[in-house]
Amino acid sequence: MPIAFHPDTLRNSLPPLGTRQPLSAEAQAYQRFYQLDLPVQSWLGRFSAAGFDLVAQVWLPERPVATLFVMHGFYDHMGLYRHAVQWALARGFAVISCDLPGHGLSSGERASIHSFADYQATLDGLFAEARTLQLPQPWHLLGQSTGGAIIVDHLLHQGAQSAAQGQVLLMAPLVRPSAWGLSKLSYRVLKPFVNGIARRFSANTNDPDFMPFLQADPLQPVRLPTAWVGALVQWVQHIEAAPRSPRTVVVVQGEDDDTVDWRHNLKVLRAKFAEVRVLQVAGARHHLVNELPAIRAKCFDFFEQNL
Repeated sequence: MPIAFHPDTLRNSLPPLGTRQPLSAEAQAYQRFYQLDLPVQSWLGRFSAAGFDLVAQVWLPERPVATLFVMHGFYDHMGLYRHAVQWALARGFAVISCDLPGHGLSSGERASIHSFADYQATLDGLFAEARTLQLPQPWHLLGQSTGGAIIVDHLLHQGAQSAAQGQVLLMAPLVRPSAWGLSKLSYRVLKPFVNGIARRFSANTNDPDFMPFLQADPLQPVRLPTAWVGALVQWVQHIEAAPRSPRTVVVVQGEDDDTVDWRHNLKVLRAKFAEVRVLQVAGARHHLVNELPAIRAKCFDFFEQNL
């Protein structure tokens, strides 16, 4: 499929998100490319947080009954979350999402971050945009992988005061990745010499069409910055020291996930939250939002049962 948008020029052309401006021709091309041109009112716009120029978008059904905030994973961007958006719209939810710093259409060194605190500032900024837009309560949260980590951090430190008092839905949430000990050792060895290594694309779903799409996706980062790994090292310590939360979280986790250390992660979540409702899906890999239709259906059905 030909690409009819340029990330930097599209971002720079966007108005503030709160103005609800109609989509430009380039923004329409972006939505078509990722099949986000859904039959509801939608628009893209910019907002600022943590020194970044971030791009967000909203999908608004005619009579929304709630709002779903969608937080994407590392290397990801909003364009990969069509299935989650469609699921939410079918239930009458407004949907709001943004590209994290260094991802997708947002500014910043690709896939890099100096502190996970910048992700918290991003989520706070998205809440502020939703208030400006008067998106309907309750506000639910959905996060995949690193997006789940951002939500977990928010709840452990802001849970009782969170603007989002709806349900919390996590897909393969990150606490620490697989082979964490080796990753930390590699980071300490490499840090003095390199600022990143080439990304290794791996099959993280059972959908045979997803990997070719990722490799052709113009918004995919191609390097793993050592700065991001360093930020993750600090973040894991931050989460392990966090107070217990009275909130409930709903988790779907693939049993063939080799991206995150999911057995350890579930133990941490059960220790940190008052209630953790878990569905383990046999045969499912990491990127659950882009798994095979039957696996996706299991995940979203479980979420629906817990809304």
